[in-house]
Amino acid sequence: MSKAIGMVEYKTVSAGVVAADAMVKTAEIEVIEAETVCPGKYIVIISGDLSAVRAAVDVARNNYGTHLIDDFVLGNPHESIFPAIYGATHIENISALGILETYDAASIIVAADEAAKTAIVDLIELRLARGMCGKSYLMLTGEVAAVEAAIERAKAAVGPKGMYLDSSVIAHPDQRICDKIL
Repeated sequence: MSKAIGMVEYKTVSAGVVAADAMVKTAEIEVIEAETVCPGKYIVIISGDLSAVRAAVDVARNNYGTHLIDDFVLGNPHESIFPAIYGATHIENISALGILETYDAASIIVAADEAAKTAIVDLIELRLARGMCGKSYLMLTGEVAAVEAAIERAKAAVGPKGMYLDSSVIAHPDQRICDKIL
């Protein structure tokens, strides 16, 4: 069995807490985060063996789907996902800057995983709906062509669910902007 992460995102706190409780009662998983995010949504991020994570997310989706916004299960997520979520990524300099924004929190993690596995890029930050009225974004860096490829793949990953909002790639951003981002 492989290591995996999963997430559910709910419109209401009540539905999110009830779903989180059902998830931990369903499978042997670790709750990484379970909290309210803007604008009063509730997210639950879990990890564990792929089959356990899949079972837990399935229970949440199937039994508490009325208020579900989005969910995912990722087997073998890219190792840079969690440092980017927690702002623990250490980047020395930015050659090109890629930014992608979504309407929800779950899809930005899927987009970041796809981007990081597509090209040689470093995830700088994943902002999960905090202070953004429920929207989320990712920032990544690398060589210009790699950042462009990663952003295109990330857009393709979130597009079918209609969660893609906007994206940009800046070749050689000004150092004053980089200083604020890093």
